[in-house]
Amino acid sequence: MGLWNIIGLLMAVVADEIVQANNVQLNSCDLFKGSWVYSDSHPLYNASTCPFIGFNCLDNGRPDRDYLKYRWKPNGCDLPRFDGEAFLTRNRGKTIMFVGDSLSNNMWQSLTCVLHSAVPNSNYTITYSSKLSTFSFPEYAASIVFLQNGFLVDLAYEKIGKVLKLDSISTGDQWKGDTLIFNTYHWWTHTGRSKTWDYFQVGDKVVEEMDRMEAFKMALTTWSKWVDSNIDTSKTNVFFQGVSAVHLNGSEWGEPEAKNCKGQSQPVKGSKYPGPSHRGEDIVKSVVSSMEKVYLLDITLLTQLRKDGHPSIYAGKGSKFVDCSHWCLAGVPDSWNEILYALLMQN
Repeated sequence: MGLWNIIGLLMAVVADEIVQANNVQLNSCDLFKGSWVYSDSHPLYNASTCPFIGFNCLDNGRPDRDYLKYRWKPNGCDLPRFDGEAFLTRNRGKTIMFVGDSLSNNMWQSLTCVLHSAVPNSNYTITYSSKLSTFSFPEYAASIVFLQNGFLVDLAYEKIGKVLKLDSISTGDQWKGDTLIFNTYHWWTHTGRSKTWDYFQVGDKVVEEMDRMEAFKMALTTWSKWVDSNIDTSKTNVFFQGVSAVHLNGSEWGEPEAKNCKGQSQPVKGSKYPGPSHRGEDIVKSVVSSMEKVYLLDITLLTQLRKDGHPSIYAGKGSKFVDCSHWCLAGVPDSWNEILYALLMQN
């Protein structure tokens, strides 16, 4: 056995011992109920040293820095510190794929930056091809992949226009990985010019408009049936990245004078969000709970509490658009990956 194989085995043993030490604690609490606490151990990486990052709010002129210093603290336990080398060792020879919209891309970029920070001297490769982005570590034979697919179901370009087919998936053969993290919701709420379809279709019936949440539920059910029929969850880890909150109305968090997330610099205190429940959250929970061995990354509450974590006017240099949907990096998506890390290492 070669030296590097022996070193790899020893690192895997150490990683397993760390995981076992955390398992009992993690099994005793709900990872998605908790609060944000100020932490000197965060952020997990320096955004300025991550050459492929998006939404680097500091670089885009954001003047405050406290938003970088919060970590997610579940009630009754602590998330283990993300160990990038242990993660790569555990996933040697494997592919982790994110499939979804720009919020999936937010999470993918976060994970690539955390891993790049852990092994900064790695001869990584990154490639972009159409809707596919692949970040690889050759010495670990591990790849972190993002495939853009905002609806999961088919969007067809036909003579009448762009048709969103709520009961059809023809691109599932692209969903290949040892761990798959799916996401859809954000695009379903688009209106006007930001809407990326012209018609809905179910079977032979085509309509120009329908209740968005009804359409979302139908599409998500189509996806769930496809996954249950086509993915062997005894061999593949399957997650659904839950509904990420937006902050467009300050009255929801007790600041009616705030029009949106612009200027927010602190999270909502405590572990309860004073605003209304998030549209789509119940649909996601209902559909995913009916599936076989698919785990929901229930990020709604932890994102609702982070009114301060959005790019706001710092999404890009010179940008005047107030972005209260995506997240600054380093920032909130790092916590999603800390939870993902805990669950993957635990299993």
